[in-house]
Amino acid sequence: MKKSFIYTCTGDAGTTSLVGGKRVKKNDCRIESYGSVDELNSILGLLATMPDITAEHRSLLTFIQNKLFNIGAYLATDNPNNDTTPARGLSTDDITRIEQAIDQIDAALPPLNNFVLPGGTQSAAIAHMCRTSCRRAERRIIDLADTSFVDTTVLKFINRLSDFLFVFARLCNINSNTDEIFWNKDC
Repeated sequence: MKKSFIYTCTGDAGTTSLVGGKRVKKNDCRIESYGSVDELNSILGLLATMPDITAEHRSLLTFIQNKLFNIGAYLATDNPNNDTTPARGLSTDDITRIEQAIDQIDAALPPLNNFVLPGGTQSAAIAHMCRTSCRRAERRIIDLADTSFVDTTVLKFINRLSDFLFVFARLCNINSNTDEIFWNKDC
């Protein structure tokens, strides 16, 4: 089997192809939406490599990464007729799984009485990077939804994922006996 070319030169003029072959500018809001999801997925991959991440949580992160690939493929598919097409490989059960993980983690955390600054352990800091990347992906997907149908399951999953990443960052610090860093508004 012949290897495919890594570089095709077809994007040298600032365009790329969507699933289905339509060419668009690389800064098209559809490209921005799935590119932001891809960036989030990459940072999640880094988080999963951290030595203090348990096998159970690593498995959950891999599940999330697979769902993000499904979302990316969905967002990369042109929708010229604005069809109300559901996202394949994503369901309300996936959202429920994230919500259950949030509830389980949150039950193990101390009450929160102040804003938390990103940081603490490396894992917590990376989880916060994932959270902020997730919020940007959400904003880009909402931009796309302003002009083209986007399955609401996608938006719910991404919104819930950022909540999960917040509590997960807190858990990373708590599990390593690292004090959380709280915002000092008088600083």
